[in-house]
Amino acid sequence: MNEYIVFDIETSSVNWDELSSSQQDYLIRRADTPDEIEKTKFEMSLSPFTAQVVCIGLIFAQKNELGELEIKAKSSFSASNSFDVDSPLEKTELADGTINLTGNEKTILEKFWKTLEGHPRAILLSFNGRNFDCPFLMLRSALLRVKASRNLMQGTKFNYDKHIDLADQLTFFSGSFYGPTRRYNFDFYSQAFGIVSPKSSGVDGSMVPQLFREGKTDVIAEYCMRDVVATWELYLILREYLM
Repeated sequence: MNEYIVFDIETSSVNWDELSSSQQDYLIRRADTPDEIEKTKFEMSLSPFTAQVVCIGLIFAQKNELGELEIKAKSSFSASNSFDVDSPLEKTELADGTINLTGNEKTILEKFWKTLEGHPRAILLSFNGRNFDCPFLMLRSALLRVKASRNLMQGTKFNYDKHIDLADQLTFFSGSFYGPTRRYNFDFYSQAFGIVSPKSSGVDGSMVPQLFREGKTDVIAEYCMRDVVATWELYLILREYLM
């Protein structure tokens, strides 16, 4: 019986002062104006070497006795700088019923990999996971000395097993800047397919670093889970009509 794990992550840049002077110089070496420097700092959230994982959202789904795909559980792991490595995970429930566990970044990464280890046959589902979420999780875990239980980057760009990246499906593995295989962002695809956009509640990925600094981990987790739910809904459409 096929089991699916739909996932998405949210990230936030580390504090600029945490970087060494040589690292800072390297990052802004091509930035000539204050605006360019600020743009560089903003883009730090996209690299595991200058940012941290602040939330991992998960949906577990499989076929029921009627052969229909259905969601079995939803969970999220949130990082908070107020927790240290030895702090126990704090369990809360989000507004949509998702069980959210909050702890230190290293702790939630360990929890994520342990979760995947418990579902060795699960097919992963993501949007742009092969280009962002997967390498970010693998590299960030290595930086924190956390052992990955599964190689999320196994295979090649055009051939990989046990993972369905909807961004690749929608561009037929040939994403471009124009024409039928032009790659759009997730919000655009969601609206095009009539799915409620994760941004419809007023939160988007660019706001995550500020929300994280303000300690609003639940707001981030709820946004992350909206991404995961929309990814699942998009998969159900593509599964029937495209894949």
